[in-house]
Parts: sequence; structure tokens; C-alpha cells
Amino acid sequence: MANHMPDSEKPTSYLCGYIEAAVQQLNLPESSRDLLTNAYRELRVQIPVRRDSGEMDIFYGYRVQHNGALGPYKGGIRFHPEVVLNEVRDLASAMTWKNALMCLPFGGAKGGVICNPYTLSNREKEALMRGFTSKISLIIGPYRDIPAPDMNTNAQMMAWLMDEYGKKHGYSPAVVTGKPVELGGSLGRKEATGRGAFYLLEDYYKKASRSLNGATVALQGFGNVGYHVAALLENAGAKVVALANHLGGVYCEAGLDIQALKAYEKDNAYQLAGFADSSALTNEALLALNVDCLIPAALGHVIHEKNADAVQARVILECANLPVTPQGEKILEDKGVVILPDVLANAGGVTVSYFEWTQNLQQFQWEAAKVNQELKTKILAAFEKVIHCKETHGLNYRQACYRLAVERVHKASQLRGYTNNLSEQ
Repeated sequence: MANHMPDSEKPTSYLCGYIEAAVQQLNLPESSRDLLTNAYRELRVQIPVRRDSGEMDIFYGYRVQHNGALGPYKGGIRFHPEVVLNEVRDLASAMTWKNALMCLPFGGAKGGVICNPYTLSNREKEALMRGFTSKISLIIGPYRDIPAPDMNTNAQMMAWLMDEYGKKHGYSPAVVTGKPVELGGSLGRKEATGRGAFYLLEDYYKKASRSLNGATVALQGFGNVGYHVAALLENAGAKVVALANHLGGVYCEAGLDIQALKAYEKDNAYQLAGFADSSALTNEALLALNVDCLIPAALGHVIHEKNADAVQARVILECANLPVTPQGEKILEDKGVVILPDVLANAGGVTVSYFEWTQNLQQFQWEAAKVNQELKTKILAAFEKVIHCKETHGLNYRQACYRLAVERVHKASQLRGYTNNLSEQ
């Protein structure tokens, strides 16, 4: 009899539903279901930090390693006041499937530290990142687990991580990706997630015999991902008519000037309202605009059963992680809305992280043009396989993505001996 994980400890996200559906389609054994759904290792750490005031503050963080059948664990580290273990579990699992779908030699992992980064000084952020690195250093490494930036972390913080890890293990640039270029980071990494999403959308429009030139776009999120995908769309002739960040957004029927809006945001403490020739817009109103393409590029779960019916976009490009719930997706599908799912749409970042890792191991740096071309090749190759799977098995894009990813991880698990051999099924 199999020893199953207690129900109280199982992940509860609807991400598990996507995996379960793929497992059923592939008719995999029960042992594979537990292996593919649940995390291999979960580490919770305590991080004391001396604040600038002289007081000692205690922070808590997590590193979850979901599945390593395809290679070293890979996934970012986020700093956020609402980090919880179940969220980190979900995000680690999502990385497993993203890496598998892109045929990268990585498993999935994620890390998070419970903190409000906006209340931390630069010195306090450094102390917190170094403390977290020290506490998880035994389970990370160039061939073990390779972190990267995520929400509220950046290249400078990855430099601190590399340096702290190096104090115990020697010079190891391949322990982390998303570093400054001067310390072994890859050219093109900063804009990679937005660029990969743009390549996917561009190819989708091409296959649909449509053009991005003149297409109207509403985009939620103006951070690293949102900014770069917006800039690339603008350069392609698309009209980004609405854009919002966490404080609200703006609308302009003629299309927003992305560079000017970014400069305005920087000069006005992240406020977008008041930008020239635009009107103020809430995040909820942005989701309901009549546009060709809607791009959620900030938080998850923003489109759900209560607001999906108001969505008028014909295409949704998921740049955020898990922005559409299953209930919301069902409503959208019934309306004929095409969803290009996050597991493929935002895979550009980890793909160029893979390129950075390989460059570090080889002690050699690629030119930016090579990075971008290799990224485009990877994204379009994955999309072709997804389309073939979708059409062959009568699935939607998300279902096809998870079927391909689960099948690859399961096969790797079989070959390693973690599950039944092929001859036993």
C-alpha cells in the first residue's frame, strides 16, 4: 500500500487541477500523481536582521524544491509581506512545468521572504538577502538549486546572494541567475520575460493571419515584465491604450507613449494618473476594456468567476503567474476568448536564465543578438509543439502545455527509477 501525504499537507492550488487533468489524460499510475503534485523538499528558515535603528528584527523565509527529475531546481526568490508556504509551493510547481515545457534541464523551485521591501533600507535588504542565502546555502548550488530574481528582488540582490554563497563555496557565478552583467549576468536577461511574451504573441497573430500593427492592447502591470512587453508592442505598431500598476492606471484611445509614461511614473512616485492626454482608470476597469489583447502582467487570480464575463478582449496573454482562475477560464472559453497561458507566455525569463547558467559554466559570454535569437527559437519551438498537442488531443492551449510538461517530467522520473518502469504499465 502506498504511503500518501496527509491531506492537511497537500497543495490546494488549482494548479494541482491542471496537473491532475494531465495525469488522467496520460493514464499515469497513482504513485506518479503524488510524485508530480507534491514538493520534494520544503525549507523554512529564520533570519535575524539588525535594523538601522539598532533593533533586531526576525524575518522568515521559505525555499521549496518541487521536482528535480529533469535537472537542478530552478526558480526565483521574492520579497513580499504576504508570502505564504502554499503560494511558494504553487510557484515552485509552476516552475517545474515551465522548465519542462521549454525543454530546459531544470526542475522547479521557488523562494520567498516575508517582509515589506518598501520599508527596508538598502543596507537592510542586503543583510536580509545575505542572511537568507546563508540559511539555504546547503540546498542550493550550480548543480543543485539555482535561484533568480522575482517579485521585489533584482540583479543587485542576486549579486549579494552570489557573494554570500561564494564565502563558503568559492567563486560560483552559476549558483544564481539574473545577476548584473558585470558579475556574469547574461545580456538580454532583464527584458527576457517581456521579450519572450512578445515573441509568442507575435507568432500567434502571424499564425492567425493577423498583424500586431494597429492592434489595441490593455496591460496590467508596469514593472520589468510589463514595461518591456509594452515597449516591444509599441515598436511593432500595436496601440497600448491602457496601462496600470498597483496604484491605478491610465487610458488613451490613440495609444500611450510607453517611454514617456515610464519616465512620468518614475518622477511621480509610481503614480500614472495625470499623464498627458490620458484619463485615469482603475485596474478592474482595465480588465473590461474592449481591446484586441489583454495582458495581465502583475498579480495572480485577477480574472475570476465574478469578473470574467466583463472581459471583452479577444486574446489574453498571461504574463503574470496564474492570473486567470479555472472558473474564470471556463467563462472566457465559452465566450471564445483565446488564452495564451503563463506556463508558456512568461517562460522567457527562465529560458534566458538557462542561457546565463550555461555561459557561467563555460566562462563565456554571448552577444545580445545571440541571446535574443536563441530565446525566440526556444519560444517558437515550444509553441509549435503545444499547437500540435492541442490539435492532436482536442485540448486548449493550457491543457496542451501541461500534458506535454507532465509527460516529460514523468518520463524523466521513470528513467531515474522514481516510478514504475514502462514495462510495468
